[in-house]
Amino acid sequence: MTTKILFLHGFFASGSCIPAQALKQAFADKAEVLTPDLPLHPRKALAFITALCERERPSVLVGNSNGSFLAQIVASHLGIPALLGNPHFEMAHFLSERIGVHEYKSPRVDGRQHFMIDKPLIDEFADIQAHQWDDWRPEMTDHIWGLFGENDRLAHFEPLFLQHYTHAYHFPGAHTPTVEEVREYYVPLVEKLIK
Repeated sequence: MTTKILFLHGFFASGSCIPAQALKQAFADKAEVLTPDLPLHPRKALAFITALCERERPSVLVGNSNGSFLAQIVASHLGIPALLGNPHFEMAHFLSERIGVHEYKSPRVDGRQHFMIDKPLIDEFADIQAHQWDDWRPEMTDHIWGLFGENDRLAHFEPLFLQHYTHAYHFPGAHTPTVEEVREYYVPLVEKLIK
């Protein structure tokens, strides 16, 4: 049976972003890395990720930023190990400072490159954020790990992460890891989680 890894990208990214490509390259001979484009709205995204997990049965979830926010919720709910890269647990606050039209930083499969941050989207994130720990359970504390960039200027949620989980790791990078950082810091942790 093929080992599967599900990568969940950040808010401005897509399934073709640099960390997704780096993971695919690193695991080319060892595992199938799924890197879908996520729906913009978090409720749709969570339903999409949950359905994908139930169908594909990944061994581990790997997230970055908003992808880690979503991964924590799904991993807790379904009992799947996860590596949360620079998790952003307060997405509503992040988005409230960025109202307006934006462009994705990497191409999406559907060809849509622009999206709108508005109050309904922020409110939806706020609602999910308020309930993000509802499915937290003690038996998952050793199976959901955090990886924090020492030069991350966007997300500073290691203390909040450590209120729920025990394994926090660091790498010398910023909010979005480079190809080299994915290889050097993400890949070994993903391999350990799979074992």
